[in-house]
Amino acid sequence: FQIDKAVLIVKADGHGSRQMCRVNKFGFPRTTAKSTEKKVKGFQTGDIVKAVVTSGKKVGTYTGRVAVRKSGSFNIKTVDKIVQGISWKYCRLLHASDGYSYNTTC
Repeated sequence: FQIDKAVLIVKADGHGSRQMCRVNKFGFPRTTAKSTEKKVKGFQTGDIVKAVVTSGKKVGTYTGRVAVRKSGSFNIKTVDKIVQGISWKYCRLLHASDGYSYNTTC
């Protein structure tokens, strides 16, 4: 007989980078400095969210890792695709970012 057990896979992603701006091949800055704010509308990149979009062309329910933008328009990385341009108003926080990503196998 066979017993099916789920295995939790944990991967260390970190909390971001200390690099303040991108540099060119000579080491000179080529972009402006990053914002000092890590959270946008209460969300942070790496959080696990559930977005229930009720109007527009991206109607549906999406659950996954969020990448925030200052504008409030987020990207959500689900299991099979990346959905771009989801408003923060549709998102609900399921798990706050702790520097790790989680996955299960069956």
